[in-house]
Amino acid sequence: MHKFSIQSANVFLPIAALMLALAILWADFTPLQTLRNQLFDQYQHGSARHSTGLAVQIIDIDDESLARLGQWPWPRTRLAAIINKLQEAKVAAIGFDVVFAEADHSSPQAMAELWSLQEPLKSALTALPNHDTIFAQSIKTAPVVLGLTVRRETGPEPQSTPQYRYVYAGPEPSRWLHSFQSAIVALPAFEHAASGNGALNFIPDQDGVVRRIPLLLRLGNKLVPSLDAEVLRVAQGGQNYIIKTLANGQPDTLRIGSFTIPLTEHGEAWIHYAKPDPARYLSAWKLLAGQIPAPTLKGKMILIGSSAQGLMDLRFSPLGQIIPGVEVHAQMLEQISSGSVLQRPGWARSTESIISLLGALAIGLLTMRFRALFAASITLIGLLILQLLGWYTFRQHALLLDTVTPALIFITTFTLGSLIHHWQSERKQRWIKQAFSRYVSPNRVSHLIANPDSMALGGRRQECSFIFTDLANFTALMEKLDPADAVALLNDYLDQMIAIAFKYEGTLDRIVGDALAIMFSAPVTQADHRSRALNCALEMDLFASDYSAALNARGTPFGITRIGIHSGEVIVGNFGGRTLFDYRALGDAVNTASRLESVNKHLGTTICLSQATLSGCSHAEVRPIGRLILKGKSQPLQVFEPVTSQRVANYAPLEQYCKLYQAMVDGAATANDFNQLAQQYPQDPLLTLHLDRLSKGEQSDLIVMTQK
Repeated sequence: MHKFSIQSANVFLPIAALMLALAILWADFTPLQTLRNQLFDQYQHGSARHSTGLAVQIIDIDDESLARLGQWPWPRTRLAAIINKLQEAKVAAIGFDVVFAEADHSSPQAMAELWSLQEPLKSALTALPNHDTIFAQSIKTAPVVLGLTVRRETGPEPQSTPQYRYVYAGPEPSRWLHSFQSAIVALPAFEHAASGNGALNFIPDQDGVVRRIPLLLRLGNKLVPSLDAEVLRVAQGGQNYIIKTLANGQPDTLRIGSFTIPLTEHGEAWIHYAKPDPARYLSAWKLLAGQIPAPTLKGKMILIGSSAQGLMDLRFSPLGQIIPGVEVHAQMLEQISSGSVLQRPGWARSTESIISLLGALAIGLLTMRFRALFAASITLIGLLILQLLGWYTFRQHALLLDTVTPALIFITTFTLGSLIHHWQSERKQRWIKQAFSRYVSPNRVSHLIANPDSMALGGRRQECSFIFTDLANFTALMEKLDPADAVALLNDYLDQMIAIAFKYEGTLDRIVGDALAIMFSAPVTQADHRSRALNCALEMDLFASDYSAALNARGTPFGITRIGIHSGEVIVGNFGGRTLFDYRALGDAVNTASRLESVNKHLGTTICLSQATLSGCSHAEVRPIGRLILKGKSQPLQVFEPVTSQRVANYAPLEQYCKLYQAMVDGAATANDFNQLAQQYPQDPLLTLHLDRLSKGEQSDLIVMTQK
């Protein structure tokens, strides 16, 4: 089951990684778009476009021009003078970043109405040339492109006949373009006189940064070019817009004269910004004052707009600057005319998807098969290569490849894989710990995991408590039962006995046939090891008594369990050699505990407890057995029998027994004294023991063992 689950996880992770990658790529959440845009901004920060000569100049209605010539709006005659100056300089095209949607309120006719003049002065004033007429005449004689703004609100559409036409290489793309319902356009006299009319609209991203300009928009059922597209067309004297689309109608490229511009799916072109160049701006007042030499303007595309802060035509650029809106148009025209067009090709997303899927699959397999540090190192190298690839393609080929989304997919896959791998490792460790605990005590396993340095050979001096148990007459039982049945009984018995030992956090020292050796206060020190040992032994005795009684009631002659308990100083540690060693305790206390288990059969008891252990059990109820001199020993050991609930009915009252025992210690007790009490409690083993000893002439509580 464990192997199957790990193999399932190994298969699941790569599949989950692929599904995750597909979900992220398909959803393209807004936060991802924001991160992608910020990455592209960092590219431009690191490698802004270099101007190779100013193909575009801005006639700037700046603060100084407003101070010298008056506040905006200026009389149309002044704007006509600007057009005339530019026309004399033989510029390629003039684009107004302004919408002339209203009549000039400074015209003589408007002034005549405003001032309420009397005849003949009113007639003389109205006979003067109209400013708008003068402006329209100037527009007609020059390559002028006027601006319009499109709106999403319902309203009238432009009714003028455009000077351009669209040629489609593929299906018509209008359904992909940004859609608008109405427009604010120049007055009809201006619109008809102009060589072109283009939309001024920007469509910033959610952070307000202008990264793309739509070169084509949909206005109602018509396609409308942008101001930039129209300036570029007029500057080349062209008439056609050649739109290449994909099979589904999605825009691919827009050809304007000799320039082919890659488009986004919404008909936009990416702007590769250069750092703002003050030389690009020419103050309008200087042009009117004749301070700008005509040769500096010849053959250039001219944009007329404002950098004055009071006119509020300011935008955010990817370079982290606030720039005039006319600067954005100038940057677009300049990059197109220089041939350094920033693009995000149609194959970019499919390439990013393939990289994401293959990378996620590789990282998923990597994290499942290798160590975390190695997998993290390879993943980090992959992320670094990915980012360098994105930077290289931008720097060398002006391509925008999204490395943020694949990187997030890689990181997410690695994180998911690491969590699953960690879960597997923990599960495997738990399995190993459980399996190891079948052979070694759980507290010993936990100690080894927490303290791996404890695996060193050698030991340390420590005071511990020990329990030794043995099952009486099990050899005879093996001869009577089928071996398989006998083994099943023994395993069931040992399993529950060991479970009791582990309940009290005892360490299983060894199993010898049907016998157990339990140690307390090692490897982890236990201040209450004496009371733990006694309580554990009492619960073992209760279980063993009930277990034996139940089997005997069913006709299976299962013997009693004898238990010895002792405490003392021993050497605890790992003993053996480099090939194999054993964790155990060595010392006299171990041997004494084993001897106390064995003497039960001579004493008639089931539990024999030493004074060394009893000294740490303040609430224990016990009966003194006597001072034992074990075989091979010279010093007596005071031992006791715990009073257990299942045997108390067969024992003499504790007070009476202790009174007789003390008399025996004092040498004042006789066999007759014990005999009278023994007749009342014939199943009390200690009364029988001392009655027999007194009958043989032994007068004290000192018991010398001649057998183990």
